Amino acid sequence: MLSAAVLPFPRRQLPRMARVRQRLPADRIEDVRGDVQRKLDAVGITGTIRSGSRIAITAGSRGIGGLTGIAAAVRRCGGQPFIIPAMGSHGGATPHGQAEILRRLGVNEQSSGAPIHSSMETFELGVSESGAVAHVDRRAFEADGIIVLGRTKTHPESAGELASGLLKMSTIGLGKQIGAHQAHSHGLWESVRAVPKLQLAKSKILCGVAVVENGYREPCVVEVVPPAYDAFLEADMRLLRIAKQHLAQIPFDDLDLLIVDELGKTVSGAGMDPNVIGHWRISSNAPHHPDFRRIVVLSLTGPSLGNGLGIGMADFTTQRFADAYDPAVSYINLLTASEPRGNTREGPIPLALPSDREAVEVGLFSSLAGNDPRVCRIKNTAALDEIWVSEALLAESKHNPKLEILGEPEPLPFDATGNLF
Repeated sequence: MLSAAVLPFPRRQLPRMARVRQRLPADRIEDVRGDVQRKLDAVGITGTIRSGSRIAITAGSRGIGGLTGIAAAVRRCGGQPFIIPAMGSHGGATPHGQAEILRRLGVNEQSSGAPIHSSMETFELGVSESGAVAHVDRRAFEADGIIVLGRTKTHPESAGELASGLLKMSTIGLGKQIGAHQAHSHGLWESVRAVPKLQLAKSKILCGVAVVENGYREPCVVEVVPPAYDAFLEADMRLLRIAKQHLAQIPFDDLDLLIVDELGKTVSGAGMDPNVIGHWRISSNAPHHPDFRRIVVLSLTGPSLGNGLGIGMADFTTQRFADAYDPAVSYINLLTASEPRGNTREGPIPLALPSDREAVEVGLFSSLAGNDPRVCRIKNTAALDEIWVSEALLAESKHNPKLEILGEPEPLPFDATGNLF
């Protein structure tokens, strides 16, 4: 069988590209550690922690500010903080894999001030109103208290009033792989509303710490939320409205080709955020907007640990991505997230070309673009403060007050092997 390396795929040369800065809301918290500690003190959480108490703190798979502040506040009271990976089935649904994701994100005992206790064992709490069995990480359940640290933001599968936040971190994060599968298989958002009722009632959750990040992935809002279901729900819905104001978008609705430097679980739960590239990429029922006719993904982020879910939303990729893609790690996540009336289109790899140049040139040819192709290049769907645009997009860029053109158009800097990296 002939390989992609020798097949004469038709290609089209890329136009010149210019670097463009997108101005995003930049409000942020300067001293996240101090802010978290002050707010924990203000609501009296630190006063409930006794000397020697073992306190579990959740840590997700996309990195988050606030860990060091929480751990320091617990230690100041004489408590013994420890971190539990709270990421459902990521990392191949293994203790080592989830601890390794945190390590690659820079979360370890030295950086966070607390040891990592990684386990997939859970304690079963009962059947929730959605039908999903509620689970809690066993080491967290057996501790003297739990602090749920979660980022409030839009979610790939939800454009409504509830998305990623404290309730989802409790349901999926604290629930580990078995709890995540239970939640998804009974309807994710129904379960996100139902499972935490049991978790908050039957486990020792001391509070939630909710973080909203700006478009530069910097914390701009931190709130300490009492351990009550209504309080978690209210905070999730209210803070989501703030998070949506900080959601950066690609400033064009119509592209022949979108080049994405990297995809991964450290970027979005879907690898690439459908809120940015269009929900029609994962759902046949979604409106065809924005219209990015072809997407090429070049790389998989290292901390994703081989989990390449989301590549199925792309049209072309590279052999480098294919070499980094771990089918077992990816598909345990895909199968865990199986939902009624769902699909598996996020998982399969599209055609992988030997080099970045070949991937983007085949992608451009496939788009059937006109004489002035509309091409945009981004780092990933969570980092949109700097982008690259083709000459056909420069006029729109000049008339957009949020955009600043940083240089003249020039060819992309492929090396001798045809790669950008």
